[in-house]
Amino acid sequence: MSSSLLAPTSPLEHIPEPPSSTPKRTPPNAPRLNMPFDRRLLLTSTLSTLCGFTLGSTSAGRLASLRFRAENAHRLPISNPGWYLYHKSKNYYKWRHGIASGFRNAGKVTAWTTLFFLIEESLDVFRGTWRAGRTMAEMQGVDELDMSAIDSGVGMSRDAWSSACAGLVTGGMWSAWHGFPVSTAARTIRMGLVVGAGYGLLQDGMGWAKGRWGTEEEGESWIYRGARNRRVVEGEGGV
Repeated sequence: MSSSLLAPTSPLEHIPEPPSSTPKRTPPNAPRLNMPFDRRLLLTSTLSTLCGFTLGSTSAGRLASLRFRAENAHRLPISNPGWYLYHKSKNYYKWRHGIASGFRNAGKVTAWTTLFFLIEESLDVFRGTWRAGRTMAEMQGVDELDMSAIDSGVGMSRDAWSSACAGLVTGGMWSAWHGFPVSTAARTIRMGLVVGAGYGLLQDGMGWAKGRWGTEEEGESWIYRGARNRRVVEGEGGV
């Protein structure tokens, strides 16, 4: 009988090796903020709706309260029950106009925010397919391209340029929708360009930080990496 079969098996051979502490780098075709577009659009739409409703209702409620005081300045109450009813009516008037204006403002902010993100994603996809080999001269479309090349091209095109162009286009559409004069439209478009570029640079900075300081391959945040590794080791070790 072979001596290798008689040798006792060391218990250390069955102990799994701990996961490497070397952080994985973010792949070049990772989505923005490591989030799919639909999840990112849902998150930003929800936040913009909350912000628009809060700002709209607060501003409109304050104006409604001042308007109520101005309209009833000539008939102020002279008794405690009268002041109670006065403030009760003022609060009802304030919230009735504030909530209605808040819903309208939330719809506007959400619509324009969604438009910005749709333009940004469309520019990413257009630049990515163009980078992957799409041409207009030979009428080569997306169907003739390799999907891996398209994914890689779209991933490399997710940068501040698309965000800046999306802010530029959104500012121009906002100016055209409200019929601004040329000077006001130019200032609005310039503001949209600056805000879009700043937002794109912020996304690029966050992506660089995640790739530099330990983003997992699955896209999980580096904050939870240690706790998850401990759980895997304890589960495999039978502790």
